[in-house]
Amino acid sequence: MESGPESGLSGAPSGCFDRAGAGRHSPAMAILKIARMGHPVLARKAEPVKNPADPGIQNLIASMIETMIDANGAGLAAPQVHVPLRLVVFQAPESRSDTLSEEERFDHTAPLTVLINPEIEILGPETEGGWEGCLSVPGLRGFVERPNHIRYRGLDQNGQPVSRVARGFHARVVQHECDHLDGILYPRRMNDLSQLIFESEVRHWLKAESE
Repeated sequence: MESGPESGLSGAPSGCFDRAGAGRHSPAMAILKIARMGHPVLARKAEPVKNPADPGIQNLIASMIETMIDANGAGLAAPQVHVPLRLVVFQAPESRSDTLSEEERFDHTAPLTVLINPEIEILGPETEGGWEGCLSVPGLRGFVERPNHIRYRGLDQNGQPVSRVARGFHARVVQHECDHLDGILYPRRMNDLSQLIFESEVRHWLKAESE
């Protein structure tokens, strides 16, 4: 998922992945090529990660984090870098909150997180619409309605369980990235394709909504 131009890393507490840790696990980090909409790897269901401790998986995690940061993204899924495995990295930076509705702003901050073999549980019927971008759909934004109260579970980079409740932008980012693991890009979640626009024009929609 794409983020705003000023997004940065938030802190990485226990259970999350820090960049120093990435260096310890794998000195061979690389900026990976991002698949774009239309590539078959983005349309297939990803396979579970069998062993999070595998050196190849650790290399992949470190490189995905570097690639996400380099691309100024809020999240990245392994299929986006041509690896069909159930692995995502994400962050919901505080600096992104200035363009969110009050409802989404309820919980917009999440630490830099590695989530392996994730599962999502919807905790309530409420939905919230928001503008989404995607590193695999560059230059466009779309207005997507999603559940705004979820619980997600999975494993961290050390194979330890992760379980969190999320709302707002935090919940949106997790759902967006996990969609990639099932071969779904955000335009398929849109109710109205007239709200699929170039990102340079989003300011016009935001202005109209505020009037």
